[in-house]
Amino acid sequence: MITIENLHKSFGRQEVLRGISMAFDRPGIYAILGPNGSGKTTLIKSILGMALPEKGRIEFQGQNIRGRWDYRRKIDYLPQIARFPDNLRVRELLAMIQDIRGEKPQALGRLIELFSLAPFLDKSLGKLSGGTRQKVNLVQAFMYDSPVLILDEPTNGLDPVALLRLKALLREEKDKGKLLLITTHIMSFVEEMADELVFLLEGHIHFRGTLDSLKEQYKETNLERAIARILEGEVGFSTNGHGKEAARIVLQRK
Repeated sequence: MITIENLHKSFGRQEVLRGISMAFDRPGIYAILGPNGSGKTTLIKSILGMALPEKGRIEFQGQNIRGRWDYRRKIDYLPQIARFPDNLRVRELLAMIQDIRGEKPQALGRLIELFSLAPFLDKSLGKLSGGTRQKVNLVQAFMYDSPVLILDEPTNGLDPVALLRLKALLREEKDKGKLLLITTHIMSFVEEMADELVFLLEGHIHFRGTLDSLKEQYKETNLERAIARILEGEVGFSTNGHGKEAARIVLQRK
């Protein structure tokens, strides 16, 4: 569905993506991981046409995306930070999205029920808690039946019940034959949900494959420790035997 060839992107003198090439040609859940500054967000924005690479090519369903916008109607996107207008009510936001799309959503009613948003539909977005705003963010991302979903930190602020429902929803979308690209710092979420992972480091693809193959390669039994081994070996970061905590700190490091 998505092919990336020799992608380069810089911001000033900072080279963020350095010749990335990969393809997502099968349905499934793919986790894109790496420390902050490794290029995850820039890669996502490049796929969405929100960042323009200096070099390289991105194809969506076999066609070059450069200079095009129509392909984005087949991609649903969950931003990490939902910057909704605070004065809008939830109902008004969802209606605005429908007006922009120009089509009726396929799953709006079910999603409102799934994330228990009915009591908040007439509340202003600025008065909602962070967790409830994230539920609204999830509803807008899943309300259309697009073949590709890109989700940036989808678990942010969710309570345990909402998190369980999100996981079930992701499995449903995967079973429909969709491609889901997810960035997250929550390694337990990756272990439970991802079919494959891509680990970016300093603008390069350091690893791509299944979680089992990563753990086997680094001779570890859990994902946090395997990622800590990557960071320890490649960037001179010492875990001092605390692999899980080290991986969490480095992946979240600003």
